Amino acid sequence: MIKLNKTISRHCVRALGVLALLAGFCIPTWAEVYPSRPVTLVVPFPPGGVADTVGRPVAESMAQFLGQPIVIDNKAGAGGGIGMAQVARSKPDGFTLLMALVSISTIPVADEVLGRSPSFVLNQFKPIARFTADPTVLAVRADAPWQSFQDFVDYVRKNPDKLNFGSSGNYGTMHVPVEMLKLELGLKMTHVPYKGAGPAVLGLLGKEIDFVATGPSSIVAQVKAGKVRVLAHWGEGKLAALPDVPSLKSLGVNIQFDQWSGLFVPAATPDPIIQRLRQAARAAAHDEKVMNTILKAGSPIEYLDAPEFQSYWDADAKVLDRIVRKIGRVE
Repeated sequence: MIKLNKTISRHCVRALGVLALLAGFCIPTWAEVYPSRPVTLVVPFPPGGVADTVGRPVAESMAQFLGQPIVIDNKAGAGGGIGMAQVARSKPDGFTLLMALVSISTIPVADEVLGRSPSFVLNQFKPIARFTADPTVLAVRADAPWQSFQDFVDYVRKNPDKLNFGSSGNYGTMHVPVEMLKLELGLKMTHVPYKGAGPAVLGLLGKEIDFVATGPSSIVAQVKAGKVRVLAHWGEGKLAALPDVPSLKSLGVNIQFDQWSGLFVPAATPDPIIQRLRQAARAAAHDEKVMNTILKAGSPIEYLDAPEFQSYWDADAKVLDRIVRKIGRVE
């Protein structure tokens, strides 16, 4: 019996040694403090648009919280679809993040409407936080002949297809609200897609197009400089940055479109990393420097943590699904 026990003991010691060795191989993966190296934040639009305007101060603040740099990667194209698809396919390790706009919800539906395979689907992402939620505004050059929204509508009705409007791409955040307006009022206007809000605003200033529908943060600086006039917005009530601009609803046009910005990760990202990113995003949303920077650009912080943002996103995506299908095929 004594000899048997010694044999068993030797086997147990060996087994424990093997387990300890295996555990040692696992330690670098699970005990590694996230993040251990710089993180990339994909902004799927060129500089100058809402996602970029929000993404840069948020990234700077989150980097301070996380203790690692967050590098902005402006991956423009296809109304944001190229950058979004890249993140959807990226390794779910917390080192590739996405600052998306509402177009994340419209692009997959548009692909279906156009009869092509979606470049990504919504369940490939998990939301971390919403930072802003602004109504789109209708902006024209300051030298345009229209002093009011009604002047603008009267002109379009008398001159169908004469006016051009710019956007960040088909079915994007600058395209969908104008299509809604066209459907609601029976207007005819020509769409000119750009790679993002920044280039579209430059197109407006350069007289390549006649108007844009964009987020306030893309246009407020031009309004303050006296280069642009805003005729109406797609929200409710008053805008913080443009309190004198009427809402379409107050003018009898019953449509609404909010352009929100939010942080996402690939869906399979581990929960501990998601929790860490939620903490960093919460800190950024309450960082006075971030709040003041984004407010100065024209957008107050409208923060939602992941669970609330998920509920908001689900409901908003359902509404947008119906809108895109109603708009139909746009080439």
